[in-house]
Amino acid sequence: MKILIADDHALFRDNLALYIQEIQPQSVILQVSDFSSILKILKKEQNIDMIILDLDMPYCQGFQSILEIKEISKDIKIIVISTSEDIEQIKKILQTGIDGYLLRRTDLSTLKEAFKQIFEGQKYIPDALKDIEKESNLKLNYKTLTNRQSQVLDLIAQGKSNKQIAYEIGVSEATVKLHINALLRSLKVNNRTQAVITAQKIGLI
Repeated sequence: MKILIADDHALFRDNLALYIQEIQPQSVILQVSDFSSILKILKKEQNIDMIILDLDMPYCQGFQSILEIKEISKDIKIIVISTSEDIEQIKKILQTGIDGYLLRRTDLSTLKEAFKQIFEGQKYIPDALKDIEKESNLKLNYKTLTNRQSQVLDLIAQGKSNKQIAYEIGVSEATVKLHINALLRSLKVNNRTQAVITAQKIGLI
C-alpha cells in the first residue's frame, strides 16, 4: 500500500509514519507539507492508495480541496486530520464520502485503533461525530435522488396524496409508489411521515 501523508508539521508526519508502519509494515509512505505538492504527486504517481490530509496546512481549502483530490483519483482513500470542531464544516466534509475523520488532539491509542480499522476496510469517525455522520450520509443519499424523486418528496411534504402527485407530475399511481419506495430507502425511513420529518430535520425541504 502506498500512502501519502500531507501535513505541514514535520514531526507529526514522521510520528504518524512510524505508527502506520507498525500496523502496515509493508506500506510505502510519502510525505508533503502543502496542498500544491499533493496535486503534483497525485498526477505523477497513479498508484497512491491513501492520503492522510491535514485540512489546516497551507493552500488547503477544506471541502473544495477534497473534491479536487477526488477528481484526480476517484478511488483513493482520504483520511482527514483537522483541529476544527466546527459542526457545519465537518458536515460538509463528511458529505464528500471520506474514509475517516480524525481530530488532531486524538490520543495515540485511539489514533492507532483508528488506522487499524481503516486498513481493515472500515470507515473511522470519532464517536462524538457519529450523529453528524448519519446526517451527512442522509444528505449524500439525497443527492443521488433523481429529479423526479426530489419532486415527489416536495409534493409529499405538501400533503399531497399519491393520486394527486400522479396527476401533478403526469404519471401513474404505481409509478408514484415506486418513487416513494426509493425515497424511503434513501432516507432510511419506513413511511411518508418519517420521510418528511427526516428531510425537514436535515434541511432538505
